[in-house]
Amino acid sequence: MGNRKRVLVTGHAGYIGSVMVPVLQDQGHEVVGLDAFFFDGCDLGSYSVNVPQLKRDIRDVTPSDLKGFDAVVHLAALSNDPLGNLNRELTLEINYRASVWLALAARQAGVKRFLFSSSCSIYGASDESLLTEESAAVPLTAYAESKVRTEEEVRKLAADDFSPVFMRNATAYGFAPRFRADVVLNNLTCWAFTTGRVNILSDGMAWRPLVHVEDICLAFAAALVAPREVIHNQAFNIGSTDQNYRVRELADIVREVVPRSVVQYGNERTPDARNYRVDFSKADHRLPGFRAKWNAYAGVHQLYAAFQQHGLKAEDFQGRRFTRLPELRFLLDSDVLDGNLRWVGGQCREACVSK
Repeated sequence: MGNRKRVLVTGHAGYIGSVMVPVLQDQGHEVVGLDAFFFDGCDLGSYSVNVPQLKRDIRDVTPSDLKGFDAVVHLAALSNDPLGNLNRELTLEINYRASVWLALAARQAGVKRFLFSSSCSIYGASDESLLTEESAAVPLTAYAESKVRTEEEVRKLAADDFSPVFMRNATAYGFAPRFRADVVLNNLTCWAFTTGRVNILSDGMAWRPLVHVEDICLAFAAALVAPREVIHNQAFNIGSTDQNYRVRELADIVREVVPRSVVQYGNERTPDARNYRVDFSKADHRLPGFRAKWNAYAGVHQLYAAFQQHGLKAEDFQGRRFTRLPELRFLLDSDVLDGNLRWVGGQCREACVSK
């Protein structure tokens, strides 16, 4: 494989995907997107995608769709723990079974490299000081379980001509055109900017490893061109070891950056069961040229500037547009999605390739 590749990015129209596409293009790759477009228009500011796009549910992808690609970057998923609670079986169907099928279809189509967007949430809760890729998975949610099971099954598909790679991202943060407010640092910054209150619903003592969305994309770009023997059938924690934070530490960072904001705890201050710290040194040593560039302070400054530029309002933040679960519920209640999260009328099954 040369350094310039033809890459299919699933979920290219989502939060990470809206940053992934330009990062890969900047490195000279030819990118095609594939997405179900559940969150089309959920943007902060103006956003347009300038790559060919396949409007397709990943459950319907066939090997013929994947012919001619050197690699697949698989981001598409029901994308966090609350969304997984919408319907556990649907989460497993889309995030697990469809992901395994996609990997098998990619192998059948002759795709050489399959980068799967996994998650550090698979570690769940642990008393260990720092968790490595060899640490036990303790999935506490349907979302985390879907990632564990996908890794287990896709690992079995590895072959001399098919290299799966499991990118276990820390909790993402940072500005992206297709913005999300339902990840912890983004959420805290949104609260501070729109209300002056940095709202913490738990006791704030749980540990979270964080990674900026741009650093996730740079890690994938490094894995895309790394020598096969370095990445073949390997898992990588994606983030940086110095970005393990307690939630209350993140709140204090937001308070320092956003003028006239104060930290406010909920009445119950209950502990969060998800609590883990992660070691990211393997990616630092194995992925050529990759080292996370961002930290939480810089991320909050970036978010604050973006909110000022785009005029984020409380009604936007607290509405459905930037939070995945209520947006999906709106589409379901509007009868444009059916109970299996398929577009009514089958629009998404059409192979609508466009510029």
